[in-house]
Amino acid sequence: MIKSSFILTLGLLACLTGTGGFKFAPFYDTFLQNRTSLLAFFEATGQKDFHIAFALGGREPCVPTWGGEFAIDDPEILNPIKAVMDMGGEIIVATGGALGPYLEHSCTTSETLAQAYLTVLNTVGTTHLDIDIETSVNVDMMNKALAIVQRSRPEITVSFTLMVTGEDYGVTPQLGVEVLINAKANGVRVDIVNAMAMEYPKISENFGDSVINVGIAVLLQMREIWPEKSFTELKSMLGLTPMVGRNFNGNIFEVEHAKKIADWANLNQIGLIAFWSMERDNGRCPGMSFPSPYCSGTSQLELEFTKEIMKFASKK
Repeated sequence: MIKSSFILTLGLLACLTGTGGFKFAPFYDTFLQNRTSLLAFFEATGQKDFHIAFALGGREPCVPTWGGEFAIDDPEILNPIKAVMDMGGEIIVATGGALGPYLEHSCTTSETLAQAYLTVLNTVGTTHLDIDIETSVNVDMMNKALAIVQRSRPEITVSFTLMVTGEDYGVTPQLGVEVLINAKANGVRVDIVNAMAMEYPKISENFGDSVINVGIAVLLQMREIWPEKSFTELKSMLGLTPMVGRNFNGNIFEVEHAKKIADWANLNQIGLIAFWSMERDNGRCPGMSFPSPYCSGTSQLELEFTKEIMKFASKK
């Protein structure tokens, strides 16, 4: 259960420390056919920071690909990424996701998995790696690989995008809390714990309030894992990622909900806001009864989620 004293402490910290903003890096889906160029999204909004999803396994063992199909150096994907980075953008490469094939399954040792991670990072030219876990993996092997990566390249940041059980619980036990405990035990420096605030049984009537409650619940979990860290440090490690528009469970995340969580994130100086996904950030299919990878399923302006969250995000 969420402890009222901890919530009060969070509020006091927000009032005392002011507003420092958060990183905003929505997810860009490389797997889609007829996808919009990342550069086009940048040119339309000015948004420069993105998660690129997903670096996966492929036909050859432990050889990373985009979406299980495209070579990791595919110019159609890579060139727009490089162009955005040349404009000052930061790219976070995400592995895993809902479909696979997971790179963490394709590689069979910590050493080979570490090399695969480094291949992806070096090819893109970034130092930011996100591990999105939505199925069982060899957690100890994965975290040992991440530790190898950070020992060889200490500047590399590691985030975990983790499924949520409920707004009064936080991230899942086996594929969430235990992953983080094992990461700490293996010496991984976890920079962001990114709660996948979607597809869970929400309690609050307002989806924005529900996502905020997820954030508070995850902070409680993080406090148990890293008791040596202050509330301010823990908040700077927290990320929240809703799915904009219609979710598979029928819940609909609206633009007003995005504004609410962005305001809360800014006030509390949490580390990250993202969403799934850029290609869905449009109102081309309002009222659709099932989620589409190409539109949000709700009434909105073109790229409205992106533009509204950008108003609250850090400009650093």
